[in-house]
Amino acid sequence: MSDLLIEKEGAVLTLCLNRPENLNAFSAEMIRKLTKTFQEAQLDEEVRVIVLKGSGRSFSAGGDVKTMGTTTGTQVYEHIGQLNECIKAMTELEKPIIAAVHGFAAGAAFNLALACDMIYASDDSKFVMSFSQVGLISDGGGLHFLPKIIGPYRAKELFFSAKPITAQKAYEYGIVNELIPLDELSNRVATIANELSHGAVRAYGLMKKIINSPGSLENVLEIERITQTYMIQTEDHKEGVEAFKEKRKPQFKGK
Repeated sequence: MSDLLIEKEGAVLTLCLNRPENLNAFSAEMIRKLTKTFQEAQLDEEVRVIVLKGSGRSFSAGGDVKTMGTTTGTQVYEHIGQLNECIKAMTELEKPIIAAVHGFAAGAAFNLALACDMIYASDDSKFVMSFSQVGLISDGGGLHFLPKIIGPYRAKELFFSAKPITAQKAYEYGIVNELIPLDELSNRVATIANELSHGAVRAYGLMKKIINSPGSLENVLEIERITQTYMIQTEDHKEGVEAFKEKRKPQFKGK
C-alpha cells in the first residue's frame, strides 16, 4: 500500500496521505513522494490546483512518535532536510495548494497544512503544535508560518503549551479559511479547487510567490511593478479584458 495516493481529475491534482493505521504519521517515503509530486506539478501544464488531504480518521499526526528516541542525530538531520525540501517545493510551486483538514493536524502536519495556500477544515477538527510535549522544537517551517499568521505571542502560547485548539479557534485566529461539516468537506473542497482551476492560475502563482518572499515594502512594490509589466503581456490578461468588455466569464489558460 502506498504512503501517498495520487489522483488527477481534470486540472485538479489530489494528494492523500495514506498511513491511516498510524493516523497518517509521516514516513520518509511519504515525504519524498510529496516533494517529487509537488516538483512535477510545477512542470505539468495540465495541473492547475493541488488538494492535500489525509485518509482515515485524521489529516495527519505529523512525525511518527514510534520512531522517536531511537534515531541518531545524523538521521534526524537528514530527515528534517527532506521535510525542508518538501516545504520549499510547496511554497515555490506557482499553483494554489489547498489543505483539507479533518481529525487532527498535529506537529509537523500542522506545519504542512500551514505551508499550503488555503486551509479548509471540518468543524470538529483540531490543531496542535505538539513538539514541546516530547521535548522538541517545531520543525517544518512552523516557527516561520505561525507567527506571521497569528502574531508572536499567540504563536508562542501554542508552541509552549502544546495544547490542541479547536477548528473554531483556528478559524478565529485566521489559520483556517472556512469551517465545513465533516460530511461536506470533500465536496466543498472539490468545488473550490475546480473554481480555482478555471481562474487566472498564472496570476495566482505569481501573487503567491511575492507573498511568500520576505522583503520590505519598497522591495515588494518594485517586484509588483516588474511582475505587472510582464502580466499585461500574457494571454490570460488579454482574455480577461476581452471577457470583461463582452460581459462573459473569462476562459483562462494559464498563459
